[in-house]
Amino acid sequence: MKLWDKGLSIDKKIEHFTVGNDREIDIHIAPYDLQASLAHAKMLASIGIITGEELEQLTTGITTLQQQVEDGTFIIDAQFEDVHSKIEFELTKMYGEVGKKIHTARSRNDQVLVALQLYYKDNLQLISGKTKTLFNTLFQLAEQYKTKLLPGYTHLQVAMPSSFGLWFSAYAELLIDDLYMVNAALKTVDQNPLGSAAGYGSSFPIDREFTTKELGFETLKYNVVAAQMSRGKSERTITMALGSVSNTLARFAMDICLYMSQNFDFISFPDELTTGSSIMPHKKNPDVFELIRGKCNKIQALYTETLLITNNLPSGYHRDYQLLKENIINAFEELKDVLDIFDYAIQQVIVKDIDLQDEKYKYLFTVDNINTLVENVMSFREAYQKIGGEVVNGTYTPDTSKKHTHIGSIDNLCLDKIREKLNLV
Repeated sequence: MKLWDKGLSIDKKIEHFTVGNDREIDIHIAPYDLQASLAHAKMLASIGIITGEELEQLTTGITTLQQQVEDGTFIIDAQFEDVHSKIEFELTKMYGEVGKKIHTARSRNDQVLVALQLYYKDNLQLISGKTKTLFNTLFQLAEQYKTKLLPGYTHLQVAMPSSFGLWFSAYAELLIDDLYMVNAALKTVDQNPLGSAAGYGSSFPIDREFTTKELGFETLKYNVVAAQMSRGKSERTITMALGSVSNTLARFAMDICLYMSQNFDFISFPDELTTGSSIMPHKKNPDVFELIRGKCNKIQALYTETLLITNNLPSGYHRDYQLLKENIINAFEELKDVLDIFDYAIQQVIVKDIDLQDEKYKYLFTVDNINTLVENVMSFREAYQKIGGEVVNGTYTPDTSKKHTHIGSIDNLCLDKIREKLNLV
């Protein structure tokens, strides 16, 4: 069953190659295609293409199919090319010729495009919500552990004093930057492409403002060629946003893997959140965070794939765009799961007591001690050389009493200011 069927047969190998995994992937956009089909039917009735009675039948049919999707009983059988042909078949089976009218004044191109835009809108909002949930968890941890010192590192070498409050709130504030990207992607996809048909509009007097309002889009993609050309451009913007969130999570996961190791031993997790070894009974492996790191790095790679698929395609529709759908939908589903499991796991983090008198942390306070000398009227260069000399000749004794009071430092986290930034996103 194909929307473009003209009664001619097609080579089965060609059919298998061109359909790909559309049937499996299209389950994710089925509710959005039905939503758009209902809006389209209402618009057709408003301009007199179908009657009020026909609209009533299509509304009942679409509502029935929506319930099947919700119940999990909606199946795209192998005889159908995609979700769009399945829906039209079911409506035609229910109402005969009336079902065939649903495709009037639209193409499968804008049918796919509007369903994807609606899916993207909903899922970007879900990503935003889950990111804010993780932000709040990190914020609570930052507040809880704001006075608990932690060694800071540069080049993986002991550097300067930090704190768990600084660490947790650092990743929280980075998530705000990621939300800026998510919101930019959301604004990009919040434009109605329905009515662009195959990319050049329709000679029917369709009302595109009607469907824009009906589907809850902020605005139209007015130019019909631009609407079709947004395919690929929207996905590139989305993959940048998903990649931004993923970058923060992957780096955080790497910190956690390091800090759980015996060489650092800053944090731990309950045994039930870790995995063991088949031959080493002492192991507590951070598999959850290693998988988060790997999955997030995979999502970050998607932007390059999307760019290379779409980079120099000319205007108009091209079948290459089909290759974007599967991986970007999988990326959305993956990132939602990652955000959920990250939030669930990090809530159970065990923050350990760190002995900063340990010999390996001896030089953690050298910068603070230089600054103390400067405040006592010694030049910075002279103070640097004095402390540096003590380090070299083994006479250095750390003074750990110095406080960091400037904005954003370990003793002045500005958590209220960071939360204000989130509230503006």
